[in-house]
Amino acid sequence: MSHPRAPELDNQYRSDRVLQTWLHQHLPVDMRQAIEADLDALGAHAAQAWHEARSRTPQKPVLTQWDAWGERIDRIESTPVWQNGAVMAARYGLVAAGHELQFGEFARCDQFLRVYLHHIASEFHTCPLAMTDGAATALKASGNHELIERALPRLTAREADRLWLSGQWMTERIGGSDVGNSETEARRDEQGQWRLYGRKWFTSAVIGEMALTLARPQGAAEGADALAMFQLETRDAEGRWNGIRIDRLKDKLGTHELPTAEIHLDGALATPVGGLDHGVRLIAPMLNVTRTWNAVCALATMRRCIVLATAYARQREAFGRPLIEHPLHVATLADMQAEFEVAFQLVMQVAHLLGRSERGLASQRDAALLRLLTPLAKLWTGKLAVRIASETCEAFGGAGYIENTGIPQLLRDAQVYPIWEGTTNVLSLDALRAISSVGFEPLLEAAAALLDEADASDAAARMEWPLREIRAALVTIREWLPRQAANKEAMQAGARGLAMSLARTFAAALACRNATRAVAGRIDARAAQSLTRFIALGLTELRPFDPSRAIDLLEPASR
Repeated sequence: MSHPRAPELDNQYRSDRVLQTWLHQHLPVDMRQAIEADLDALGAHAAQAWHEARSRTPQKPVLTQWDAWGERIDRIESTPVWQNGAVMAARYGLVAAGHELQFGEFARCDQFLRVYLHHIASEFHTCPLAMTDGAATALKASGNHELIERALPRLTAREADRLWLSGQWMTERIGGSDVGNSETEARRDEQGQWRLYGRKWFTSAVIGEMALTLARPQGAAEGADALAMFQLETRDAEGRWNGIRIDRLKDKLGTHELPTAEIHLDGALATPVGGLDHGVRLIAPMLNVTRTWNAVCALATMRRCIVLATAYARQREAFGRPLIEHPLHVATLADMQAEFEVAFQLVMQVAHLLGRSERGLASQRDAALLRLLTPLAKLWTGKLAVRIASETCEAFGGAGYIENTGIPQLLRDAQVYPIWEGTTNVLSLDALRAISSVGFEPLLEAAAALLDEADASDAAARMEWPLREIRAALVTIREWLPRQAANKEAMQAGARGLAMSLARTFAAALACRNATRAVAGRIDARAAQSLTRFIALGLTELRPFDPSRAIDLLEPASR
């Protein structure tokens, strides 16, 4: 009888069958050869970071507000991994790679493969990197040449001492996702410069060198359209805080190493990014970027969970044999793997579409797909990561409930994915807006085209059942939408089910095309097996729902 012991990890690049197959199928050979050394190094670092984390006590950032002489200093001491974060980000181009021209439409694929391998080892240092990437994207789209010239080379630097991190300070206590309720005010000083006054409720990159934030110019009307976007640098020329007071660090469920602060802006010097209104529109270019980061990092968590649970199952004995030999246990792990594999296909497709769009290569259908798939990929992978992390805790039994095994942290951290950059419901409604804007036909037509390509493959005979099931799901979705369109409230009530159905069905169509390629090319026979298992779990989550009666199911308000 073996005693339980910590699972071991090998190089996370070399052992990732799904990643290796995707690389072989989608990237040019010369590009794969150019990036392989970096991916291999990141895979080795990911394994080493897991082993090192097991041997040390977890740390949190520490805020010291006052020095020994009563001076306000608001100094944040980050963890050792975070202190090395800029070095890793610069060395491997975790932001820069997405903005460089070398690989054209595949630049974002290059970048997000790097992020995927590094995320878990980074202690969520990828969060400010995502916002830095979003800020660079927003500045490029703004046309503000002065800010672009000053900030963009820093945000995308490959030298650690030049690299800037940027915050994205939108959330306020009264607003949440409804940024139109922002109470931060922008006022001109005697020199005509803009200064910001107000309270920001969540600032996850307060240790960065700059931030983009929303504020209402003094005297402007109420509502979201009257907000302006401002850029501010967090420190002045002498290294002092630029009108920023840190009230406290948040005590969060997870992402403990990430210093998330509540702050006051008290005369922070700032520069308008665009005009003095419609600042919310300037957020739009960064949303595709940050939501894709969110989905990629959710994939990384799924992969880490499954690898650890599988490694543990191979070494842990129960009832006279290893867990991996118990049919129900292995079936549970296989379901997790199948969902991860199909989700991987969808997220990397979004990354490729983003790269095509940014390089001016996107067709009209590509642009529509990017608009539709980005919220769908983010909301689905966010929920899926939480579910897989929860199953992983169960797969470890009691050890999965003990903090110093590192397993509970996976679940605590995963809960951020469905919350950051829009909750599942917020993104489901955004998917409805996308359908209203570009229609749902581009997505359904693209899915049908993927299935037609799979059907024409030499491997189509092995995919007969998946093809039939995916086509049936597309018909179900196509018939459901017109029936709900006449009732706005019913459409909203069903938005989550619709979003999940669209995400799962399109992802299955994409995975079906890729699986037939893998089978025909003798690259990866297991891709077809995973797809079959995924489809058996169900593709659609559509159901009739009367929103007018829903409130009757809830308990009355307490008096």
